[in-house]
Amino acid sequence: MTGPLTGVRVLVLAGMGPVPYVSMLLADSGADVVRVVRPAHRSARALDQTEGLAAEVDIVNRGVTTVPVDLKHPAGRESVLRLAGAADVFVEGFRPGVAERLGLGPAEVTAGNPRLVYARLTGYGQTGPRAHEAGHDINYVAQSGVLHALAPAGGAPRPPINLLGDYAGGGALGAFGIVCALVAAHTSGHGQVLDVAMVDGVALLTAKLQGLRAAGLYSDEPGTNFLDSGAPFYDTYRCADGRYLAVGALEPDFYREFTGRLGVDTSGWPNPDDRVRWPRLRELIAAALVRRTRAEWAEIYRGTDACVSPVLTFDEAAADPHNAARGLYQRIGAALHPAPAPRFGRTPARTPSAPPAGTEQVAAVAARWDAGPAEPDAGIATVHHIR
Repeated sequence: MTGPLTGVRVLVLAGMGPVPYVSMLLADSGADVVRVVRPAHRSARALDQTEGLAAEVDIVNRGVTTVPVDLKHPAGRESVLRLAGAADVFVEGFRPGVAERLGLGPAEVTAGNPRLVYARLTGYGQTGPRAHEAGHDINYVAQSGVLHALAPAGGAPRPPINLLGDYAGGGALGAFGIVCALVAAHTSGHGQVLDVAMVDGVALLTAKLQGLRAAGLYSDEPGTNFLDSGAPFYDTYRCADGRYLAVGALEPDFYREFTGRLGVDTSGWPNPDDRVRWPRLRELIAAALVRRTRAEWAEIYRGTDACVSPVLTFDEAAADPHNAARGLYQRIGAALHPAPAPRFGRTPARTPSAPPAGTEQVAAVAARWDAGPAEPDAGIATVHHIR
């Protein structure tokens, strides 16, 4: 066991999106994370799967212990409450009211453990007109106003996979909130309930952007600003081999370095500050970059301050010399594991490893946590589905 959260016990009711990502972040940093899954049936192989993934490639569950518990069976609920009594953190990602119907709401779970941090991860939050509605990452990003900004000029908004809502605004902000609440519990002796809403987290990511809007420096028309592909010197361009180059030459010095290495006469090019002529400047840059391959441009700009980078695939990123030197990715079996972040100087995070196969009996976890006796099968003979 290593990492700054060594000794912290986290009990998680299995869920989708931000819930397993929070589990991974805390486990990477040394926490003892136990994930409670519903027992689909007695097959250990089936219990090792989440969202259709086999255990060995379910990276967000690396370092996490999995226990099957029937939460609708009295013995299962009692076992979870016993574990919660010895935990530091409890995480659930159900819609508002579901945990209460299971008898596992904040009142029940924290009754014998006033220092417990109870984190509730949802899309729309615990309050508000949409709190009980179903949704996914794309819906929460749209609700925050951010999806509107993710479009090229004249084009349709495009979601950046599910990185903003599930993982940045939900999982990463959720883990941050949990650690903050742990510090508060350490100093005060009292835990608290966290309302972690993905729509809140995504909105928070726009803090700098809101300042630019207020100052009149950012337009709500997508694809017309410096950082949203509006500026021709902050965009991606196709090369001769069909691969792409990322250009981020925002500052004047960087722009001069960029254009100076294009190998074409740029003396008659439009002033980059002239937004009216940005379309023409984009055409000229595109015509210059399409003359060479991505690899050729990467070599031309290597070691310069032009802010030009090849757009890499995941496998290329793993093999890139800089990334390899930092161990950005580690291949374990068939999967690329991203390295834990940030990097701690005195209490390094765990070394990535394949998620554990199989499940552990809840009684074994109770013994490890000194949580008192628990039913060995936690009522898994009766199978229910949570809705």
